[in-house]
Amino acid sequence: MRDGAIEVAPGRYRETFGRYFEDFNVGDIYEHRPGRTISETDNTWFSLLTMNQHPAHCDAEYASKTEFGKCLVASPLTVAIMTGQSVSDVSQKAVANLGWKDIRLLKPVFAGDTIYSETEVLEKRESEKRPQQGIVTIKTVGKNQHGDVVCDFVRIMLIWKRGFGPGDD
Repeated sequence: MRDGAIEVAPGRYRETFGRYFEDFNVGDIYEHRPGRTISETDNTWFSLLTMNQHPAHCDAEYASKTEFGKCLVASPLTVAIMTGQSVSDVSQKAVANLGWKDIRLLKPVFAGDTIYSETEVLEKRESEKRPQQGIVTIKTVGKNQHGDVVCDFVRIMLIWKRGFGPGDD
């Protein structure tokens, strides 16, 4: 056990709760659990909430005539689920997300698919303006139940240092 994570292989950890800036090590990979099976209802509601009216996401008849033959999960839902899966480990102690970049959608996702995510620490540095915080850059990879990478992205976060966060009274 190391700072709330269980080592599952050398340099590879499975989360149990969030990390402070000091707990991040460049090159470490955190497996996020549980996986998340996406339902047709999830996809429909997300499309409605975000006003994404593309028929490939919500019109089964239309989607049946596409190369996929069925409705696609809206890609921002995949990104949102992957981000959510990582929160309890990599950003639970974040001050703020500073940005996402290099979002790649590599394979289609369908209702019934289960997404499993893992995150690699790419970079960390002290904040120049906020001595109680640091900046951590990560890459999160989402795989379906077959192990196919469906999406990946880079996220930059501002993270509290130990002893300074709002939960450190």
